[in-house]
Amino acid sequence: MKRMFITTVCYGLLSLTVISCKKEAKSFDSTIKQNNTNVQYAKGFTINTDGDFPVVHVKNPWPNAKRSFSYAFIPKETLASITFPKDAYDAVIVTPIEKLVVTSTTHIPALEALGGLSKLSGFPDTQYISSMPARQLINKGKIKELGNNESLNTEMVLEMQPDALVGFAIDNQNSTYDLVQKSGIPVLFNGDWTEQTPLGKAEWIKFFGVLLQKEKEADSIFKSIETTYNQAKELARIAKTKPTVLSGALYKDIWYLPAGESWAAQFLADANTNYIWAKTEGTGSISLSLETVLEKGSLAQYWVSPSQFTTYDDLITANNHYTEFDAFKQKQVFTFSATKGPTGGLLYYELAPQRPDLVLKDLIHIFHPELLPNYTAYFFKALE
Repeated sequence: MKRMFITTVCYGLLSLTVISCKKEAKSFDSTIKQNNTNVQYAKGFTINTDGDFPVVHVKNPWPNAKRSFSYAFIPKETLASITFPKDAYDAVIVTPIEKLVVTSTTHIPALEALGGLSKLSGFPDTQYISSMPARQLINKGKIKELGNNESLNTEMVLEMQPDALVGFAIDNQNSTYDLVQKSGIPVLFNGDWTEQTPLGKAEWIKFFGVLLQKEKEADSIFKSIETTYNQAKELARIAKTKPTVLSGALYKDIWYLPAGESWAAQFLADANTNYIWAKTEGTGSISLSLETVLEKGSLAQYWVSPSQFTTYDDLITANNHYTEFDAFKQKQVFTFSATKGPTGGLLYYELAPQRPDLVLKDLIHIFHPELLPNYTAYFFKALE
């Protein structure tokens, strides 16, 4: 998960000017027309491939960001033949990379799918990683524990000297990584968590494709996910019913549920349901009173993602008013919180952004079981 969704990471800046001692250096024109056509759904980044090396532009590193970042990925064999203004990019990464640090569990599935886990040298809060191949590397000491994002062990990072650190941030206050940046280690923002569509989040595998020099593999993997997702979406459209759906739960005295333009609401729309708050504005969550939710949602046929709750007894213990919802009475409450990795991390937070096709199939299986009669759910389970 993004350290339970969101914690801070800083921006990276590595200025690099290379001059060949044996042949004339090629002057790089930063104004060259670039190709952005290979990113279709994601709004937060583009990949430019028309120049001498790929350049990734991260346009939305955090919500309402006032600036963007450019990262150049220069193959080692061409490094000596290219020169450019030292302030042309926010970071320069020499590829192929050998050592990498990432900071969110949402980065792990892309590395695993692209065969890049062997490059991963360190991670903050390794206990949250659920990937079995990654856990094996952790157990062997190949992936080092780096503390947590709020207090990343910068001494270990500097000693490790990774070729790049991939982080994320909630705003531009990223002083934690100043030392990493100033030491010459490129720090790259990954804004996958700011995307508002399922396929937009998944398309960030192409970011890692460039980093690992596996662009074709990343394109192929994403194309497969895209095809499967759209096929499932089309399947849901033929359902004869469109059930009403409630989501979220109380935290203290406030009920938090997905806003109508959010990632979670998009899943419910693509699963062909009538999400009760589908027409609300916003891409995050909505804060409501229990009375408001009861008034509008007590008759909902299904209830998904009820916070951390995994049993009906847990719901009753937390608040007896939960028993007033029809979905509770009919035992139609489903959660992803019961699906955990070997050390207790929630698999949904790690893998769902990369595999929205699995999420959508889970939901179709819940709401329209006749359409996927032999399907085994991956994330969502009925409360016990």
